[in-house]
Amino acid sequence: MKYLCAIFVLFIVLGLDAINGYDCKIVQFIFGDSLSDVGNNRNLPRSLAQANLPFYGIDFGNGLPNGRFTNGRTVSDIIGDKIGLPRPVAFLDPSMNEDVILENGVNYASGGGGILNETGGYFIQRFSLWKQIELFQGTQDVIVAKIGKKEADKFFQQARYVVALGSNDFINNYLMPVYSDSWKYNDETFVDYLMETLDSQLRVLHSLGARKLMVFGLGPMGCIPLQRALSLDGKCQNKASNLAVRFNKAATKMLLDLETKLPNASYKFGEAYDLVNDVITNPQKYGFDNSDSPCCSFYRIRPALTCIPASTLCKDRSKYVFWDEYHPTDKANELVANILIKRFDFMRGDDGTTEAPSPAPDLAPSPDT
Repeated sequence: MKYLCAIFVLFIVLGLDAINGYDCKIVQFIFGDSLSDVGNNRNLPRSLAQANLPFYGIDFGNGLPNGRFTNGRTVSDIIGDKIGLPRPVAFLDPSMNEDVILENGVNYASGGGGILNETGGYFIQRFSLWKQIELFQGTQDVIVAKIGKKEADKFFQQARYVVALGSNDFINNYLMPVYSDSWKYNDETFVDYLMETLDSQLRVLHSLGARKLMVFGLGPMGCIPLQRALSLDGKCQNKASNLAVRFNKAATKMLLDLETKLPNASYKFGEAYDLVNDVITNPQKYGFDNSDSPCCSFYRIRPALTCIPASTLCKDRSKYVFWDEYHPTDKANELVANILIKRFDFMRGDDGTTEAPSPAPDLAPSPDT
């Protein structure tokens, strides 16, 4: 029986390539948080970070909640659709098996997850990036069993990977006094802590075959509706946004350094801070009417934190930048996706290297799930 072989690609590549005689289908592997989650948290029974109530998903498929923390598609959905890639299935989806992995890829993203294990602890259950990497390692094991180690090594090394986390490490950790990180670190040392952790995580991914990888930067976190609602004047909180800028600058430097140290690594940083900031500052320029409050809210009670059946919806969801207190609308996600495709050349199809992966360092412990 001829195996259907998969090149694992995140957000970047278009089309099908024939590699060494194999018909290789392009699929996606996603590491992320609620901005990319497509259903993992809905299968975590004790997780408090959920998008399983109306009106989440109202503009997606049958209009019922599907695990996405928005009214429609995520940025990754849109990019994949536009460049002809199948939508990857959530890791915890009941349909998950080897054939699904090879046919559609896997999405490990988890609402409330962060670079750090302690981030989002009050959500009870969530996948941190360390946990997502562990799950990816397990995915590799089943693919090796399916197609053999030689072929699995080759195709994992030809993969493209994207890591899209970080905002929760600030919003649901450092900026909240209930977390010890908020008083153990200052702005500079906390970002250093994040970079040290992310550096280790990317090295593990490299050891697992990741040669072409993109880390996505943070937007102006201080301007999401939640942060505005928590301020005294309803304006953006500069501290949070300045932390995003600091994170982006440090991550850019860290990735450049990793490229020089890891064999055959092509590690890039995808930053869209200026674009998102301009959308929020000048919404009419991009076809929006509102960029400071959520489309789905609980009447005048702010912050509403989540969208529920008793919530009220804005009249035109396409005119709002934000769906709820944290997350963009489908329309805003589409705008960001279109810009990212143009800015970061998502249509490249060059091959990766084929050397054997380096020995894997030990994974850091992940929180119980």
